[in-house]
Amino acid sequence: MKRINNILWGIVLIAISAVLALNAFGITNIEIFFDGWWTLFIIIPSFIGLFNNGDRTASLVGLLIGIFLLLACQNVLDFDLLWKLLVPVIIAVFGVKMILRGIVGNKSSEIMKTMKMNREEVKIAFAAFSGQNINFSYEDFKGAELTAVFGGVKCDLRNAIIEEDAVITASSIFGGIDILVPDGVNVKINSNSLFGGADAKKHQNSKDNRCTIYINCTCIFGGVDVK
Repeated sequence: MKRINNILWGIVLIAISAVLALNAFGITNIEIFFDGWWTLFIIIPSFIGLFNNGDRTASLVGLLIGIFLLLACQNVLDFDLLWKLLVPVIIAVFGVKMILRGIVGNKSSEIMKTMKMNREEVKIAFAAFSGQNINFSYEDFKGAELTAVFGGVKCDLRNAIIEEDAVITASSIFGGIDILVPDGVNVKINSNSLFGGADAKKHQNSKDNRCTIYINCTCIFGGVDVK
């Protein structure tokens, strides 16, 4: 996926350089600084973000915001109408995602349901206007619920005993959650984010890893970082 990002950014940069060169030789006269040109700094990264394995919802919302702002700058949409449409569109995007998740389901919800049916312990960490560190060294780990509200949570799994798929539910509201995972597991993130996001770029998955940690994230003006 990183290769796709590099290819897309390479195409964008080559296109920009080609326009500048053609303008310099007088072959074309393409106006780069058009009305609303600054919205491209929202549109392009959001579009490329749709090809990531991470949080596509945030990228889709960013793309819609960028396009709406560009249309408003081009006088296609009225700014007053823009703000009236923007909120319901964003809410609709999250609503559709929640419906699809409810219909399709995912493996993380199945794991959590099985744990609760078997009355297995789910570790809980909650930090509000404070910080909390939890360490699972040499403990059997199957799941945890992490919540940070105007605070921070650090969850250290580097020395945990993980012998089967596990699940983490992480909620970050105006806060931050750091999850440190060992090298021998895969990480899959499912995120609902509004002005926030989840990132697992510092961790490398491998087809040889036997177990997977599924992380369900809700980020509102906050973030979840997997390292």
